[in-house]
Amino acid sequence: MEPTEIAIIGVTLLAFAAVSRRLDSSPLTMPMVFVATGAAMSALNIVEVGAEIEAVGLLAEITLAVILFSDATRLSLPRIRRFIAIPGRLLGIGLPLTILAGALVNHLLFDDWPWAQALLLAAVLAPTDAALGSAVLSNETVPTRDRLALNVESGLNDGLVVPVVAICTSLLLESSRSTASWIGFVAQQIGFGAFAGALVGFGGIGILRRARSAGWSDARYEQIATFALPVVAFCGSAALGGNGFIAAFSAGLAFGSGGLRRRIRSDEPDMAGSEEAEHLAEFTEDAAELLGAVTFFVFGNLFVGDALGEFSPAVIIAALASLTIVRMIPVAIALSGSGLDTAAKGFIGWFGPRGLASIVFGILLLEELEERSETADQLVGVISLTVTLSVFLHGATAAYGARRYGAHSAHVEPMHEPVAMPRMRGGRQPQP
Repeated sequence: MEPTEIAIIGVTLLAFAAVSRRLDSSPLTMPMVFVATGAAMSALNIVEVGAEIEAVGLLAEITLAVILFSDATRLSLPRIRRFIAIPGRLLGIGLPLTILAGALVNHLLFDDWPWAQALLLAAVLAPTDAALGSAVLSNETVPTRDRLALNVESGLNDGLVVPVVAICTSLLLESSRSTASWIGFVAQQIGFGAFAGALVGFGGIGILRRARSAGWSDARYEQIATFALPVVAFCGSAALGGNGFIAAFSAGLAFGSGGLRRRIRSDEPDMAGSEEAEHLAEFTEDAAELLGAVTFFVFGNLFVGDALGEFSPAVIIAALASLTIVRMIPVAIALSGSGLDTAAKGFIGWFGPRGLASIVFGILLLEELEERSETADQLVGVISLTVTLSVFLHGATAAYGARRYGAHSAHVEPMHEPVAMPRMRGGRQPQP
């Protein structure tokens, strides 16, 4: 990026930080501000990042790797086991159904697409981003059960769709592979990625723990070293032939699991009452928030600024379907028999915003599929319109929807039981 572009992002960050607390209760969110700023800079021809697609692609890869690692470190099954039933349904039933429903809708709307491309788009738009609806997670009137379900779902579903995205992308680019070759490729991508990630995660927490016990390390550099782990996992897995995103996600799970076991056995007073891995990953979470803000700016500049008014009817229908029936019907099916009423199912179904994971996948696809101009333009168009609508619709309705649903829950449910919730991306801890 040029110095002017970096300066504009910096000024936007400073301005938003200066009024961020005042905006907590307003419908204006960080993603809205940065998407709008990026789009305005493109529309006015002040900043144009489209010519730097390779650099943008690298930024997108590192951003997603850090986000996957950060999300995985904050989510531990022992912490949420009392409330795992609903997120388990959303991830185990709702996520696959969402991908299948999205693939069917995409195939009907774009009948000249191969099934691999219809499935790819569905997988790219399946992950949710709870940070876009932060007002929901921070509203104490919304039952903890529902807030935790949305938080856990958004933390895990981006990592779970990575294999589908990787496989479908490779199917489009290398359709001449044999069946045996595909089986080997998939096994290599997932196997080496998971192995490299677990090695980096367990090794990283082990080294940092021993260095701290010996009094060799400084807390500041421990957190900086933790930020390097997803990058090491991503690049190391790529060198082995594995998938870097799977590696980053696996590294976060391993890092968080190692820190949790340490806390259970530990009597260190400076770590009492907190997770060791969560403490070490605080800088990584803040870095993920910064990278996320930059990514929203790039998204607005690259996808939104020049595209407004140029979407075909099929693209508009696909985007609207992705935010409504493709998400809400599978969620309703997944939550059938869970004891939740219709309002709860509708609330959880609607607040599945699309955000950073979909943006990053879209940027990478733009780079990978640049030679397939016609279908690639349609695919990226659906992604950009879906995320843009989600940023503004979910951001604008989060506070109001949370208040209305919280009032409804207070009348139909008993007082919900408090539980410690994982930190949201960006460092704000929702209170139960």
